[in-house]
Amino acid sequence: MRIAIFGTGYVGLVTGTCLAEVGNEVICVDVDALKVARLERGEIPIFEPGLEPLVIENHQNGRLRFTTDAAAAIAHGEVIFIAVGTPPEEDGSADLSHVLDVARTIGSSLSGHAVIVNKSTVPVGTADRVRQTIAQELAARGSDATFDVVSNPEFLKEGDAVQDCLRPDRIIIGSDSARAIAALRALYAPFNRNHDRIVLMDVRSAELTKYAANAMLATKISFM
Repeated sequence: MRIAIFGTGYVGLVTGTCLAEVGNEVICVDVDALKVARLERGEIPIFEPGLEPLVIENHQNGRLRFTTDAAAAIAHGEVIFIAVGTPPEEDGSADLSHVLDVARTIGSSLSGHAVIVNKSTVPVGTADRVRQTIAQELAARGSDATFDVVSNPEFLKEGDAVQDCLRPDRIIIGSDSARAIAALRALYAPFNRNHDRIVLMDVRSAELTKYAANAMLATKISFM
């Protein structure tokens, strides 16, 4: 499948590389031209065991590319991942400005159908805001492009993220669209061969699942 991923941070780079490893054509987008240039040279901005050789190999094979050209990536992507940062605000709430900026960018360039996958850690209800933002941009352009918004939270551990991505213990898909669910089932089929790890739910439940997992982990660490 043709995949576009916005964000080349920890989640975006690992996810994009692992999707390329199983045969997808992946373009990773970042606004930082220097970072993109480094990735094109095979220089990895984070340390994660096993990631560097996969990035280099898949880049050399042409399955993994890096760019600052958002419009080209959107035109390429059947499935478009949003994997940008959501840093905390002063009051502790998540800063969704980067997520919504990507949504506006998608809406300003989308011309066909795409499945928009929110991979970032976001509050419940963010998918609705992403959907509304894209729809507003499409309406302003008079475009009849169609899209689905899916919540697909990540569960990657630092130091073991590549294995967590290639051999996930669960794949959460939050959507009420049969078309979007079918697309993500096909995308994740190589990671889901031996046991069915896909858990389907509505979008808001999927968004909440990430926070529930984080809360459980924090509780376990506190008791330890």
